[in-house]
Amino acid sequence: MATSNLSSEIITKERKKLIEIIQRDPDSLLDELLGQGIITDEEYNVLNEIENITGRARKLLIHIQKKEETSCKKFLERLKVIFPDLTKDLQCSLNGSLTAEDSSKIPECHVSLKKGNLKNREGPMFSEVDDYENQEGPVFSEVVGPENKEDPVFREKVGTEERRQSLQDILRKLEMEKHRNQKLRLREILEIGPESLKERTHHRLGDLPWHFLRKLMALNGTARNTSLVCGKSHDPTSNQEEEDLDIDVNTLSHRDNNASNWINPLDVVCAILLCSDSFLQQEILSKMSMCQFALPLLLPPLDTPKCSLMLWALRDIVRKWRPHSLAESRGFREESLVLTPMPTITFVRLGSCSLSKSKLLNQVLSPSHQHHNFFIHRDMECGNIPQEISDGLVEISWYFPSGEERSDLFQEPLAVTNLRGDIESHRLQFRFLAEVSSAVFIFIESISVREYNLLSNIQGTAAKYYFILNNQAGKSGETMGFLSKLAPLLKLKKSQLLVKDRNINERGFVEILQGAIKSIVKSLPKEVSIVDMGVNARGLGIQVDEDCDECQTASKWAKALTDKIDDIVKYKGKMLRLQGDPWKELAKVEKEMCRMRQQADTPPEEYKSQLKTKWLKLRRQQSTRQLTDGLKTFLTGIRNLPLVEKHYFLKWMKFNLDHIARESLSKLRAEYKENSTASKGNPPRLAELDKLISASSLGVEHFMRELGQFYEAEYSMTEEGTIAKNQRQFNHLPGVAADLMLEGFPVELIDGDASNIPLRWVTDVLTELHAKLGKRSRMLVLTVLGVQSTGKSTLLNTMFGLQFAVSSGRCTRGAFMLLLKVTESFQQELGCDFILVIDTEGLKAPELAKLEDSYEHDNELATLVIGLSDITIVNIAMENATEMKDVLQIVVHAFLRMERSGMKPNCQFVHQNVCDVSAHEKNMRDRKHLLEQLNEMTKAAARMEKQSKGMTFSDIMKYDAEKHNWYIRGLWHGDPPMAPVNIGYSENVCELKTYLLEFIKINCHNRPPKDIPQFIKLLNDLWSAVKHENFIFSFRNCLVAEAYNQLSRKYSDWEWEFRKEMYQWTCKKENFIQNQTAENLNDHNFQYELQQKLSHLEKESLAHLEKYYKTEAENPRLIEKYREDFIKSTKGLRKELERDCVEKCEEAILIHKEQHKINNIKAEYKKIIEGKVDKLLSQSKRKKDKLDLQQLEAEFQKMWRETLAQLKPIHLERKQICEEMAFQLGKDLENRGPLIYQKFRHAESLLNYGNRPFQVKKEHIYQSHQKTLISWFLQENKSKDEVEALANSLISKCKDYIQGKVNARANYNVTNCRELLRIINKKIGEDQKPPFSPCFEVDLKLHLLGMAAHAFQKMHDDFTEKNDPKRCLEELKAQYFSIFRDLYEKKDNCQKWAWNFCEQCLKPALLDYVNKRLGIKIVDNFLSKGESIEYSSRIFFQFTVLKTLLEEMNFDNYMEYIKNYESFVKTWIQRRLLDHYSQTEDLVALETEILSTIINKVKAVLQNTKNRISTVDDFLDNLCQELQQDLVISKDLTGIKWINTANTDKFSDYIQNSLSGLEENILDEFKKVKTESKFSSLQLKPQDTFFNRVFGCGKLCPFCKEPCEARGKNHKEHTASIHRSQGIGGVHFIPKKWCVDGTPQQINYGHEHSLDEKGGPLICTICTTSVNSNEEFYCPEKAWKLHPYRDYRDFYPDWQIPGDSSINASDYWKFVLKEFNDKFAARYNCEPAGLPDDWRKITKQQALNSIKEAFNMK
Repeated sequence: MATSNLSSEIITKERKKLIEIIQRDPDSLLDELLGQGIITDEEYNVLNEIENITGRARKLLIHIQKKEETSCKKFLERLKVIFPDLTKDLQCSLNGSLTAEDSSKIPECHVSLKKGNLKNREGPMFSEVDDYENQEGPVFSEVVGPENKEDPVFREKVGTEERRQSLQDILRKLEMEKHRNQKLRLREILEIGPESLKERTHHRLGDLPWHFLRKLMALNGTARNTSLVCGKSHDPTSNQEEEDLDIDVNTLSHRDNNASNWINPLDVVCAILLCSDSFLQQEILSKMSMCQFALPLLLPPLDTPKCSLMLWALRDIVRKWRPHSLAESRGFREESLVLTPMPTITFVRLGSCSLSKSKLLNQVLSPSHQHHNFFIHRDMECGNIPQEISDGLVEISWYFPSGEERSDLFQEPLAVTNLRGDIESHRLQFRFLAEVSSAVFIFIESISVREYNLLSNIQGTAAKYYFILNNQAGKSGETMGFLSKLAPLLKLKKSQLLVKDRNINERGFVEILQGAIKSIVKSLPKEVSIVDMGVNARGLGIQVDEDCDECQTASKWAKALTDKIDDIVKYKGKMLRLQGDPWKELAKVEKEMCRMRQQADTPPEEYKSQLKTKWLKLRRQQSTRQLTDGLKTFLTGIRNLPLVEKHYFLKWMKFNLDHIARESLSKLRAEYKENSTASKGNPPRLAELDKLISASSLGVEHFMRELGQFYEAEYSMTEEGTIAKNQRQFNHLPGVAADLMLEGFPVELIDGDASNIPLRWVTDVLTELHAKLGKRSRMLVLTVLGVQSTGKSTLLNTMFGLQFAVSSGRCTRGAFMLLLKVTESFQQELGCDFILVIDTEGLKAPELAKLEDSYEHDNELATLVIGLSDITIVNIAMENATEMKDVLQIVVHAFLRMERSGMKPNCQFVHQNVCDVSAHEKNMRDRKHLLEQLNEMTKAAARMEKQSKGMTFSDIMKYDAEKHNWYIRGLWHGDPPMAPVNIGYSENVCELKTYLLEFIKINCHNRPPKDIPQFIKLLNDLWSAVKHENFIFSFRNCLVAEAYNQLSRKYSDWEWEFRKEMYQWTCKKENFIQNQTAENLNDHNFQYELQQKLSHLEKESLAHLEKYYKTEAENPRLIEKYREDFIKSTKGLRKELERDCVEKCEEAILIHKEQHKINNIKAEYKKIIEGKVDKLLSQSKRKKDKLDLQQLEAEFQKMWRETLAQLKPIHLERKQICEEMAFQLGKDLENRGPLIYQKFRHAESLLNYGNRPFQVKKEHIYQSHQKTLISWFLQENKSKDEVEALANSLISKCKDYIQGKVNARANYNVTNCRELLRIINKKIGEDQKPPFSPCFEVDLKLHLLGMAAHAFQKMHDDFTEKNDPKRCLEELKAQYFSIFRDLYEKKDNCQKWAWNFCEQCLKPALLDYVNKRLGIKIVDNFLSKGESIEYSSRIFFQFTVLKTLLEEMNFDNYMEYIKNYESFVKTWIQRRLLDHYSQTEDLVALETEILSTIINKVKAVLQNTKNRISTVDDFLDNLCQELQQDLVISKDLTGIKWINTANTDKFSDYIQNSLSGLEENILDEFKKVKTESKFSSLQLKPQDTFFNRVFGCGKLCPFCKEPCEARGKNHKEHTASIHRSQGIGGVHFIPKKWCVDGTPQQINYGHEHSLDEKGGPLICTICTTSVNSNEEFYCPEKAWKLHPYRDYRDFYPDWQIPGDSSINASDYWKFVLKEFNDKFAARYNCEPAGLPDDWRKITKQQALNSIKEAFNMK
């Protein structure tokens, strides 16, 4: 056993001999060591590379020595095997050392002691010692050997070596070796990993440190339990007790071996502290203090020559107590423990003692009804395990009174220290304690000469010495003799000797000891703070942990700042000047700009301009301020100090500022109490003191807040143009704050003092954070809400080990955010990289209750944080049901608003202070009652928010009454200040944490976390909505807008695919129809095939939508409410395409039937003429003399004249289109009412309509009975604009339709008129309350059909003329003569006929094919281009249009956009497409691609028909059949009866050879056609496709006429990103002559009126401002009465008009009106607008920035 401990020593002592031995055969030895696993492959290779054998041997020994003791032992064993003479060579090295035989003579317990800390193993045998603290004594001399153990040098040398070895063994067991140099950091401990999901059972010693840290961070009192969990549970009901007891040596040995695998908890604590950095040490001791664990005061010399005072580690501990001197006044003290002087009572022992000192101390400090183990003792779990490294540890605990006479043990606070180990072995620690203590209690059982000499040397200290004699050892005589000698030296009195004998039980002795301590405290003993102890420690050479250079440098920086603070309020007013009243005033102005409550009679835009001017003035005042000295010091500290020093600096700042604030508050509270209890009192002074108390908080957040204000002020001036961007001083500040956040410091989100968010500052800090994280910032947001002082911060701190400030006072309000990292191994499983924890101020704060807007404040806070959160914990204190109800009402309102906005955060209700273990079961009825309350509150909130009346709580969030209610025990186990944290509380909170993480894990795929940019957008939108109070329906959410925009873009692609597929199907079906005979056409039914195709495509589109919501959408919950809109759009699209396809197919059938009749007539004529040609050919061939060409032509001419003269003339019927269309119009109008039909009956011929521009007349306007002149004036002019817009839109649509039909060059048929009427009826039927009269409908239809009748009549006439049979025959005369001549001359014209076929039949089909497909190709091609992004969604398009208009700054373009939006959009798109394809070769490439595709297909068909068909006629039939889906090839080939005799293969080859030339010919023709002509002749017009993608529903804002931006036509609500000044649309004040005497001018819905005098000035009102103002509008729906803008949804429920999202949101249209004010006035015949002053300062760049912000464009 001893040999193993000597292996490393043998290698050290016998180094030279071992090197010689190794050199004999180093290769064999290395092979053996590698094979046995003693060295690694890498080490083996390194050693083999050393050529010098001696060097190789030396290096090998160094490698071995660096390994553990077992490796050294194995190395020597392997050496013996390879070199058998090793024992002889090394015999001398074993002289004086223990051999195996020697060690066997030493009792087992002694040997095990030698493995530990030998110098502390003095005293009796281990079997006689009851307390592990007493295992010291003579064993040391028996084990060490013959050396002189009394020699101090020897003892110190041996002790240091043993401590080093013990520490190494402990760290190895705990698997903490790597952290000896690479210290653990708090941030690493707090990371969320897989172990957070379930409690990690500590089966191995290596698990103990993490078990301790996790439990401690969760404030769990079982953290000090270090016993390992065995694999099998020990069942107490087992039959072990019935087994016979078989005692042997092996059994005892086995038990000893098991004990040696355990570790004392104090050793674990010491090892963890050694391996932790100073900040983690501080947090460990702070948490231990909350658990009422005794704390390390002096750490034994483990890694240092001497012990260390843990002053820095203790600095963060603050305690509250009530001394009995303040009991009557009910006052209290709250102090930092290291700064508070108090009596220190020390307990030590001398020699061995069977009385457990630590256990006795626990009883002394605990009242009889509330026992607690402050100090670990032998009867605790693993307390009996021998200490390895913690001997010499000095622990400290405190007693604090509560002011209760009956329960307090001591009336004043006191500190109690406890030295682990014997004072003889730890003289330095004892000397230190003697110097700092008021009294020292020494536990003894006996005193010998050696102990007497030690004690006699401690005289001269101020401490009083008490001896606690355990008189059960039977050695009292000699001991009492020595005590008598010590009495005069130590000034001992009889009361200072406390004897514990058999006649006194433990309780009685505890009371004696408590009495002695009370007498000490009453005697006004010396009081020392821990800071004072540091002076004593330094004097004794003891290290102080905060004496390191980094800590001292940071302390100096902090003191340089905080030493100048005498009065907090005055300091803040002098040094932090931007955040006081200026910041509060700014916040007030910002909210007023949104809410406009104080507007009174000031016009809204003027009032808003005044507010903006005031806001800029305040910002300008802020920007003129310079950094104060204190702020400069602070900024230098957080910016320039190295990372560790920066952390120290911030900690010192916190300690110093908290101390100053506590002192200040203590004085103010005392004065407040004095004044409030005075008989007369002083109300003004009380009010002043109340304000001073609220303003007396000062922390690091105030300095950061000030820097944020400097940053915001500078940014505002940069935006205004006062400061150039390259002159900014503070643009680095967000990066500094982001660094702090990365290091785990909380950052202020909401400034509670001003109830405002410094939005630009927070945004840029988070943006910097996102960049520093490498843009990997997926995070889940968790927030806690609840009433003030109900333990919200404590709950978060316990759950995640955080450091949010915990206090019963409320000096700093608001919300703070802190970032928790998720370990990389857990990120994928949890679905996020971080958890952002937000701690909020308490709701229902008493100091806010007296304010009128306190409920509003709480509502705003709840709405904001719930909106930001993924999970919200609602903290409810069970003892306050009334406040709980108020909080629930606030929470329900907030959740309702979030649900309306597409967000459903999860909610967990935490009921605190529930002690009963059966709380969950017993409270089943309570949970049911809570759900009923929540449902009632939801219904009430829904009514207030003007939503569905039948809503329940489960409609606004996923709520499970069983899973989402948590009952948590009270925080304290007993009565503070001496109560520890309740273990039940800690365990309940851990259960909640585990559930939340499981919930996150399960739902991470359905609810993807937001990243920082998304969080920023959400924050901006929420805060804007909060400031506007814009929650009655929903708020403008950028995240929702972005998610909606992405879905819209996707849906546009799916819609295009749907349309494209159906268009291609229709083209094929039209081709198929035109390729059928008349007989087959009657039998064909395309409806079934159409329905099959539509159903398939509809299902495909809906599947795409479903898949997008399930797997592709980043935030599907945000757009869930739009799902039904897109489903409706899909179904509507199917109906639209079904109607179009049916109409086109039916029209194709109708046209083909008519064409078939015409073709039959033509065929009859051709048959006659061909018979005549045959006859003439036969006659000519019979003539003897061969005819020359002139004779042939003369014969042919004669035959042609005679034949035509004999033909019966057949003329195609010429229709009277005008009459036919008038008939259709009559049918359309006959059911519209007698007045309409009567007006139509008296109308003129359609030919008299449509020749002149349509004019809206007075009788066209709907006339309602108006009681006032003003209402009549408003009615007429508003309606006139609307009717004109409708007429213009319809005229444009109908023109496009008519032009499309004319370009097709087909014959007119009745479906043309019916389709035109359908277009008109659909448009005029969209308004439920149309502004036009029946007269307008008749006149407009007459105008439109008259316009169509002219075009259709000409189209019909052209068609009949072109298809006249005789005329067609005349056109074929030359071809017939050519055939006749060739046949007469017997030429082989197969090639010529093939070319004729290509020209006459194939080419028209190819041209038609290209024409039909080119539109599709253009759309697909353009969508693949970069510039197509502007057509990807309605939002993108609108932004592009406004941006381009701004760049061009053309007034006429703006007027066209404003007055004729639909026409403007069409023209815009067409111009863009024409510009693109005119300037590129893309169109040629597309035409080439389409033509090549079909020609290749023709070639393939020709190739397949070779050697299969005998006649050309059959050949052509087969060709048409094969290509009938693609081409409509005419078989009306002149001379087909003669061609039929040709060789089909030869004919096919000639056609194939002609195709290349034909292709070139067609492409050349394409090049000659202008791009505009090509676009106008396309069957599918790309401009129309893109128009349908981006135009939307076409609805206009009822106030400013801004077009709706929602996608498609099937949405529930209309919305626009920005609204414009109503003056831009012509709204102006009415002329003065219309005003009633003395009354203000009324607002008129303006237009380009024709009054003789000018109208009043254009108005500046913007509806996004008006909806938050006191302004009113004339409502046409309510007889033009005035109604508040705020109630606009009552009249326009389908429009959502949110308030401006920012100060500059409407800058675009403000700038436009400013630039063209005079031109708008001239166009509308009125006075220019009186612009607010700030409008005149808006620049073009600011206008551009405003639409970028509005449309969420980067």
